[in-house]
Amino acid sequence: MSYVELFTGARRELAAVFAAVDARVKKNLQRVLAAFQAEQIGAHHFAGVSGYGHGDRGRDALDRVFARVFGAEQAAVRVQFVSGTHAIACALFGVLRPGDELLSVAGAPYDTLEEVIGLRGDGQGSLRDFGVSYRELALTSEGKIDWEALDRAVRPETRLVTIQRSCGYSWRASVSIDQIERIVERVKAQNPATVCFVDNCYGEFCEDREPTHVGADLVAGSLIKNPGGTIAPAGGYLAGRSEWVERACARLTAPGIGSEGGSSLDFNRLLMQGLFLAPQVVGEAIKGAQLASFIFDRLGYAVQPRPTEARTDVIQALRLGSADKLIAFCRAIQRSSPIDSYVEPVPDVVPGYADSVVMAGGTFIEGSTIELSADGPLREPYVVYLQGGTHLAHVEIALEAALEALGE
Repeated sequence: MSYVELFTGARRELAAVFAAVDARVKKNLQRVLAAFQAEQIGAHHFAGVSGYGHGDRGRDALDRVFARVFGAEQAAVRVQFVSGTHAIACALFGVLRPGDELLSVAGAPYDTLEEVIGLRGDGQGSLRDFGVSYRELALTSEGKIDWEALDRAVRPETRLVTIQRSCGYSWRASVSIDQIERIVERVKAQNPATVCFVDNCYGEFCEDREPTHVGADLVAGSLIKNPGGTIAPAGGYLAGRSEWVERACARLTAPGIGSEGGSSLDFNRLLMQGLFLAPQVVGEAIKGAQLASFIFDRLGYAVQPRPTEARTDVIQALRLGSADKLIAFCRAIQRSSPIDSYVEPVPDVVPGYADSVVMAGGTFIEGSTIELSADGPLREPYVVYLQGGTHLAHVEIALEAALEALGE
């Protein structure tokens, strides 16, 4: 079978799935449009402010647009967040105090959060350094949330429950909005004062609701992932209840300054335009992930999620089984990129990660994972995590190159 026949057949069998994605894109775009219209966004909001950021009308308007899109009391969109991990760290340090407990209810956190929590590293000012304890609920043998354990998991000292929406570098299903709603209900039934926080990275606009629509107190994410729509040059966001957004902003800036600080510089138009484009870009990325899942499943590889399973993030995990295949896959994705196609990815230690990682990302925005990228840690069972893709045709071209590199 030729590549043309393989991909033509895959598109045909996935037609109904792709149609459902398109319907969700339209619904999410309607929500984004309604937010822009309600806040009467105009060209005057594109003007940036330098220095402290006092009186930054465009920034403040964008905060209100994000809050409407996320169904939240307040949002803070700032280019000063250097990554999703930074926004998440501000959220955790904003809520937690010495003697509190942080509880992860969906297994182990993503690698870059281990040093934030204090599971690795020492003396850098982790939560553990400041007297915050950590506990996690292990997933079941099937890689699912242990609902029975969750029903009795909240203790008097459990101040914050964290839910990582995406699979991260774990071989598990990502956590859906319906599941997040169930988690929040069960946590609040045990202690209404416990804060429910969601690491929303890779998940925005994948479903037609966000965690804050179903009771989450606070969410955080990166603008060079889904909500930046491949346009945002940097930054991150917070959304949720005003109290917790302000506390998190106080960690980004300083107590007493909070969300009042952080100028938008000249980025307001880019951040607004990226948000407008985000539902469509995320829809294309999901189609690309479904295509990759279908192709590799047919070739006998283990995939997560399966081709027609419901999705709540843009990540597609492919279990390749060897370091050589993992590296070959990433190099093929890099060769198929518009930027730095001549660069050959090599495994290396990356700040924040425990293992050597190989990363492919020939993107216009450095580190943008809503543009097509692939990466994976050099550890068994050698899983590559494919994410992003501005349009399905590019994903197909890159997958052809990857199949050739793997000898398929």
